[in-house]
Amino acid sequence: MTPEDLNDLKAWFKTYVSGFYTDDAMYNNTIRLKEKHTEHVCRNMILLGNALGLSDQDMMLAETMGLFHDIGRFKQYAVYGTFRDTDSENHALLGLRELAAHDVLADCSGDEKKWIAKAIASHNAAEIPVDANGKTLLFIRLLRDADKLDIWRVFIEYYKTRDNQPNPVVEIGLPDEPFFSPKVIAALNADRFVRIKDLKTSGDFKLLLVSWVFDLNFGVSFQLVKDRHYIEKIEATLPPSKEISAAIKHAYDYVGRHVQGSKPSVQCSEVKGSRFKDEEAI
Repeated sequence: MTPEDLNDLKAWFKTYVSGFYTDDAMYNNTIRLKEKHTEHVCRNMILLGNALGLSDQDMMLAETMGLFHDIGRFKQYAVYGTFRDTDSENHALLGLRELAAHDVLADCSGDEKKWIAKAIASHNAAEIPVDANGKTLLFIRLLRDADKLDIWRVFIEYYKTRDNQPNPVVEIGLPDEPFFSPKVIAALNADRFVRIKDLKTSGDFKLLLVSWVFDLNFGVSFQLVKDRHYIEKIEATLPPSKEISAAIKHAYDYVGRHVQGSKPSVQCSEVKGSRFKDEEAI
C-alpha cells in the first residue's frame, strides 16, 4: 500500500457515504454520526499506532482498518433503520461484503487484504479468534481499542443533549429507570465485562460502557481513557449511589494499574485471545 492508495481509499469512502444522505434531517444526523465516528477511529488508530512504534506501512494499514471498520453501518441503517445487529445483521460482515462488491481493496496485497478483513470482522466480536496471531492479532486488538475509545466519546456527547435531542437509533431500547441489575454490578465488582443479556435499564448500559476498560489491550489506550476522563464523564450521568460508586471504582483502579508506564504495552507476539465470550459486542 502506498500513500496514494490510502488517499484513493479515503476518496472512495467519502463518495460512498455521500450516497446515503437524503433530505431527512434526522436520518442525515444519524449518518453523519457514523461518518464522524469513522474519522475519530482513524485518529485513534494513528495515536495508538504511533505510540506502539508501528512502521509507516503498518500505519497506513491501521488507518485503512479504521476507515472501513464500520462501512457496513451505512447500508445497515439504510436497509433496516437500526444499528442493532441483533435486529438486522452483523455490520462487520455486511461491510466486508460491500468492500468486496465494490472491489475496494483491489490494489492491496494478499496479506494486506487478510489483515484488513480479519480486523474488521473481529472489531465487534465478543471474542478474538483463538487462531489469530502476529500482525493479524495486533491489528485486531488495535482496532478494538480505537473503536471503544471513540464509542465512549459518542455516547458522552449524546448524553449531553439527549433530553432535548433524543435519537431512538442511538438508544438501545432500554427503559430509563433508576434501577441497576445485580449481575451488572457484580460484573464491575469482579473486574469483568458486562454482558448485554444482563442489561435491564439505560443505567445498566452506561455501566456496560464503563466495563469496556476491562477489554482494553494497550497501555496507551488506558492512558487515553484516563486523560479524556471517560469514566468520570459517564459516572456523572448516573444517579448518586454508594453501590454504583463502589462498582465504578473497580474500573478506575483497573485503569490506574494499566496506564502507560505502569505496565508495558503488549506486543503482538505476546498477545493472547480475548477472555470475553458468548455474545456480540456493540
